[in-house]
Formats: sequence, structure tokens, C-alpha cells
Amino acid sequence: MSDQREMIIVMDFGGQYNQLIARRIRECKVYCEVVSYKMPLEEILAKKPKGIIFTGGPNSVYADDAPRCGREILEAGIPVLGICYGAQLMAYLLGGEVTTAPVSEYGKTQVSTDPHTALFHGLPQTQICWMSHTDYISRVPEGFRITATTSDCPAAAMENDDRKLYAVQFHPEVQHTEHGTEMLYHFVREVCGCAGEWEMHSFVQDSIERLRAQIGDARVLCALSGGVDSSVAAVLLSKAVGKQLTCVFVDHGLLRKDEGDEVERIFGPEGPYDLNFIRVNAAEHFYEKLAGVTEPENKRKIIGEEFIRVFEAESKKIGHVKYLAQGTIYPDIIESGLGDSATIKSHHNVGGLPDYIDFDEIIEPLRMLFKDEVRKVGLELGIPETLVFRQPFPGPGLGVRIIGDITSEKVRMVQEADAIFREEVAAAGIDRSISQYYAALTNMRSVGVMGDGRTYDYAVTLRAVTTSDFMTAEAVPIPWEILFKVTNRIVNEVKGVNRVLYDCTSKPPATIELE
Repeated sequence: MSDQREMIIVMDFGGQYNQLIARRIRECKVYCEVVSYKMPLEEILAKKPKGIIFTGGPNSVYADDAPRCGREILEAGIPVLGICYGAQLMAYLLGGEVTTAPVSEYGKTQVSTDPHTALFHGLPQTQICWMSHTDYISRVPEGFRITATTSDCPAAAMENDDRKLYAVQFHPEVQHTEHGTEMLYHFVREVCGCAGEWEMHSFVQDSIERLRAQIGDARVLCALSGGVDSSVAAVLLSKAVGKQLTCVFVDHGLLRKDEGDEVERIFGPEGPYDLNFIRVNAAEHFYEKLAGVTEPENKRKIIGEEFIRVFEAESKKIGHVKYLAQGTIYPDIIESGLGDSATIKSHHNVGGLPDYIDFDEIIEPLRMLFKDEVRKVGLELGIPETLVFRQPFPGPGLGVRIIGDITSEKVRMVQEADAIFREEVAAAGIDRSISQYYAALTNMRSVGVMGDGRTYDYAVTLRAVTTSDFMTAEAVPIPWEILFKVTNRIVNEVKGVNRVLYDCTSKPPATIELE
């Protein structure tokens, strides 16, 4: 990627919607990065951002332990937009007043805006926005004017246009704010002056050039799972360094039914890609390491470490390998913890890595991309749509789709149930309208009756969601006739299962995977 690209910095103060802000900025065709509020000012300025966004957060700005940056960032001549907590922080740092609101605002709220302002021009004077705050700006700083109000919030937005400082109490990044994307567009494209040149074609060309320069004549070992992310990373690296790349596919026994053979057909010697390909069948090794382990984070960390150890062993067989390449993407990084934000779950290729690895460096060519951007890169690289739009699959595999301890028998049950679910969804013609769907095995056993006999078997949970960025998701209302057919097939065809459940939970509060 060119160092001359336009950039917006999103400063993370611990809010739950921070990744959505980044996603919306990317939708404006402007590159952005999420950084901790603790990043020193000189490091931020070194990135040469064209604008900065302060995110929301759960704290009160006037509390002793509140996360704050220095006032200097507001005096650097860079346009800044504060959102929710970020708006209150801007007011607090510049001498305004933030207090507990007499009336807290949550959810959809009618907001009156001034259409003759940088953020709101051309938008309706009255619109619905998403509020989530107990504090509010009770007095704006000197030089600011109020640009939006609600019945309970006297300063729902403020600006100092001369200094290019703007703030909104509501959340423009969420779907419930009717014209939020347009507000963010006004900020990044008009206030910050970004041209909107962030496109996948330029990313692919810049990445290939950068990878060639970085790797030189060294060898690279790529962790290839056969999923979308690692496949795109492998083909991108192959375009950059050719036969210097060796792809190692570890079949850890936690893949979907027949998936190991499918991966080998695509990337192996008979496949369309000219790759050095090694398949390692390590199911028994992983089952042994995971025996008796039930805690999800421990599973992820064990799987992550064993992956690395297998790669190290394979690298020694082919001589010195300087680089380990992975298909890490941006949601992996954000969910594994950034700044003071909560760690949602450790991804095996981020938070799950062991402290010591036997490679000089790790290469993650997709680490700043969201899932839909990875798919666009795949299409730019000429990867077939059948692979680019393949169902997402977590790095730890079925290890995080089996609640409780892992055994080969449980793996068999969830593989067969999942294959039936995917087969029927595809047969119904709704597979491309669902972002992710799968079957998982609960650790609940219950009494049932089959024939004239009593059973005491496991329950399978089906899950299907739609999402644009895999940071938030909604459950899919799959037609009952499809669920009924899937249920009948699973309880009749999968030995050890006598009950099928459907997960209707959105993300948040749940995650897409069960663990």
C-alpha cells in the first residue's frame, strides 16, 4: 500500500461501535485505521491523517480514571469529529462543561439539526438518530455553536468551523441514525478533503509491490486453511514472490465434512494454482492436546500454539524460512483487544499466538481489511467466486463449534449435522443471501424417544446470520419448512443427536460463533 494514501484516524476510547465507525469510513472510499487513545501525538502525526475521529466509550469524562488524550491533538490543525463520549471529551478538553444529564437518552431519538452546517447540510432539519448516553454537554466551549438539539439534550451537536472541530452526541455510524453515513461522508470527503480513492485494485497492486520489497529473496511459509482469508492471502503472496512461498495446510481434524480433501483439490498439485503445497494430517495430535479442555479461550490458545508448532516443524524440513504468513483480517485484531477496549475473544492468529515463535517475522497482508474487502481482493486476483464466497470458517474450526470437551465422536456429529444444514440451505437457493450459517454441538443432553426406545443424546444448534462487516450481525428468519426439513434429517441421519435448536440471537449481545 502506498504511503501517500489518504487516511482517517479513529481514536478508540472503548466504545462498542468503534469498528462500525471504521467500516463506514471505508464505505466512503477513504482508508482509516483504529488506534488506541494512548498512541502518542507524534506517532499519530507521523501517519499524516487528513482527519481524526474520537469514538464513544462507557466512561464519564470528568471521572479521575477516564480515558483521555491531550488537548494538543485538537490544536494540531487536523479536523476532528467527536462522537458521543468523544464529543463530551472535546468539550471537556476545551473548557466546556459535561455533567450528568437530567434525562438519559437511549435508542431512536428525534433530533433537530441546522442544515446550514458542515455535517448536516442538505439533510432534513428533523431526523431520527441513535442516542446512548447518561452524561451530556451542558455548556459548549468558547468559540463553538450548537448545531443540533433534542427535547432533552441542549447540545446534541456542536461545531467550531474555523478550527474544523465537530461533535455529535448521537452515533452516526449505526444503521438506526437515518442519515449517519451522509454525515460521516460530509466530514471525511468535504471537511477533511479526502478524494475517496481507497479501492481494492490499488490495494492489490500496492500490496504486491510492498510484499516483494519486504520479502526480497527470503522464503515464506503460509498458514493455509482453505478459508476465504488464508486463500486470498496465499494467492496474493504467490503473485508477489512465486515459488518462494510454501503453503502448509494443517488438517487438525476440526474441519467441516470432507473439507480437507476439497482444500487439497484446489491448492494441491492438481489444482489451478502453482503453489508449493504441503498437507499435514494432525487430527490425533490436536485431539490429544485438547482432551478435557472446555474453556473457550483455552481451546483457542491451544489450537493457536499447536498451529505454530506444526508450521515450525514443517519449516525445518524445507530449510530456513524467514516469514510466517497468515490470513488475519481487521475484525480479528479489533475483537482480540485494542487499547482499553474489551477482548471479545482471542483469535488463534492474533491473541492466541504463543509468546515465542520460530520465525523472524509474521506477514499479514490482509490485516487492515474487513471481510467484504477481502472478497473484493479475491475477485481482483481472479480467484473463482465459488471460493471467494465460500462460507466463513473460524481458524480454530469446529473446536469453537463444540461446546465443552472435544472428542472425535463429537466432531463426527457436528460435521454430519453441519453438512445437512448447508446442503438444504443451498438447495433452497438462499445460501448467497446468508452471510454465515452452520451447525454447532451443545453440551446439553436430553431425553428423547426414537421408535419405541428411550434416547439420551445431544442437542445441535443451528445458526444463520446476515452482516455487512462481521462486527455486528442479525439472525436470519429461515423459513420454517427449511428448518423442519433440516431438523428431520439431522435427528434421523446423525447418530447421537435427538434434538435441534435454532439460535435467534443477534451480535451483540452474542458473537457469531458460539465460542
